[in-house]
Amino acid sequence: MSGHITQSTILNAYDLIKEHVRRTPILRVPAGELVDDVSITLKLEQMQHSGSFKARGGFNALLSGGVPATGVIAASGGNHGAAVAYAANKLGVRAEIFVPEIVSPAKLAKLEQYGARINVIGANFSEALVACLERQKETGAKLLHAYDQQEIVAGQGTAGLEFEEQAPEIDSLLVAVGGGGLIGGLASWYRGKIKIIAVETEGTATLHSALNAGQPVSVSVSGLAADALGASLIGDYGFDAGQNFVHQSVLVTDADVKAAQDCLWNNYRQIAEPGGATALAALLSGVYAPDKNEKVGVLICGGNASLSGF
Repeated sequence: MSGHITQSTILNAYDLIKEHVRRTPILRVPAGELVDDVSITLKLEQMQHSGSFKARGGFNALLSGGVPATGVIAASGGNHGAAVAYAANKLGVRAEIFVPEIVSPAKLAKLEQYGARINVIGANFSEALVACLERQKETGAKLLHAYDQQEIVAGQGTAGLEFEEQAPEIDSLLVAVGGGGLIGGLASWYRGKIKIIAVETEGTATLHSALNAGQPVSVSVSGLAADALGASLIGDYGFDAGQNFVHQSVLVTDADVKAAQDCLWNNYRQIAEPGGATALAALLSGVYAPDKNEKVGVLICGGNASLSGF
């Protein structure tokens, strides 16, 4: 890990990317509508370009400079790849993306739409990353790591900057964790000012396992959200944020995630992929129990789901 993410790092990233990303809206849910005595504010980051928060990090990494003629290269479960491909397409940069065989059809379609060179290889993200690193040695393209690179994490932190401006009253923020780029950025923005709650599924518990072990440990990845939250090892930025700024780490089941997806669609006509609904699942299932009258923020982080599920 080279350097820490500070509020200044995130502000600088926002200055670079704000003309290229959407300031995604929030949705206020009154106390009692979904959870008794708890008002909820959703930040609808699934409405971001390319369908997830990851466009923020993608644009920041590209606009920060140092992109060779061979372009950029990335491994991804789908969303990071789509974000990099989208940003590269808009900025006229070549992009090559490696995704594992578990990539969802919706995410593969996004990648194809943005014109990147796509390689489907490996059973999971880790195997796709190995192939990506081999290819990067051949081409000299700039590697954009999905979650463990300063430019990427600082870009993701801009979602926190926006959320604080839009909803300064929140007492806590629930965030889904995969490799840790999003929580690394958000926690580095809030820096303990509010409670940060890390949410993972039982099949993707990288941060939870690392915090229990006192160090990053490899986990086997499975379940409904594995394509989005399927890093087998928490990144350094995510682990650093987890140790310093995360108030609580909780796990939800696949059934909890599906119920949260259904809730978002049935009540608000918002489509979230499983990873995108994971943070809300902790609240609706009671796995995270807020204090009475607590004002809870939830980041809905991705919407690249197939419409057939709704």
